[in-house]
Amino acid sequence: MTKPILNLNINAAALCDEISRIADDLQIAPSIAACGTTLFDFGIDVPGSIEAGLLLARVCLADLATVKLLDSDPKLGPWPLVEVTTDRPVAACMASQYAGWEVKGAKFFAMGSGPMRAAAGREPLFDEIGFREQTDLCVGVLESSKLPPDEVCVDLAEKCGIDPSQLTLLVAPTSSHAGTLQVVARSVETALHKLHELGFDLSRVVQGYGRAPLPSVAGDDLAAIGVTNDAILYGGRVMLDVTGDDASLETIGPRVPSSASNDYGKPFVEVMAQYNNDFYQIDPLLFSAAQITLVNVETGNRFEFGELNGDVLRQSFGGVVG
Repeated sequence: MTKPILNLNINAAALCDEISRIADDLQIAPSIAACGTTLFDFGIDVPGSIEAGLLLARVCLADLATVKLLDSDPKLGPWPLVEVTTDRPVAACMASQYAGWEVKGAKFFAMGSGPMRAAAGREPLFDEIGFREQTDLCVGVLESSKLPPDEVCVDLAEKCGIDPSQLTLLVAPTSSHAGTLQVVARSVETALHKLHELGFDLSRVVQGYGRAPLPSVAGDDLAAIGVTNDAILYGGRVMLDVTGDDASLETIGPRVPSSASNDYGKPFVEVMAQYNNDFYQIDPLLFSAAQITLVNVETGNRFEFGELNGDVLRQSFGGVVG
């Protein structure tokens, strides 16, 4: 049976209403910008929390996935695991969670994710996955250490085709409890994006499951970018249920884990240093989980590629200042 079409932004907006009601408990701060946009501070001038991070991750995924904490994996270390499960992987991860929107303004920069991307539809990705949506309201997540100024809110709303008063933006620095967790919750998304970059037909992916270790909050955003990426590159484990033939899975599988990249093998901060901290110069094929399992639901066969790398993970996480 075909799954009903959902409006990703309306789905996320309903979750934002819930978040607003418990904002004090989550240690986050809602506010209204002069232009009418609703803003949520998830860790800039307020502490935020782990629970806030779980909800922020769900907003990134348009609330089409469950996100929860699990006990640690002894193979990796004492850190709890962030688990993500979705039966709408392309809509949740690619049309919503993927941070494909560089948001810029005067003295402002953020990586934008969330379902507002599907309303704006600015990225070629949306032509490739065949997904865009029209909506009267939009929700976005910004990875930034500042709340966006009015001109940025107005610009985002205009690109989404809505009034600024119908836009909600949730903002968290990477070096915050919520910001750290929402990045680590991208294990399934990174695997899907890697498959997409390799030319795999994502319509074959029917379910996604992933987990990655949650590091302590880093002392600054650069260090936080390092440990959150390492969590997935060296400690992420993803299982995807797919359809179609086995031969294509066996062919593409070895290229999907992070270890297939020449930049693999050292903590992410060291990789960035090689490129003068220019994130966009790093081999894009590095960004994937450490271990990928593809399960063909039509043949019942299972293919596993890559492996966890606790040594590099502990080297990376050991440098975190909480």
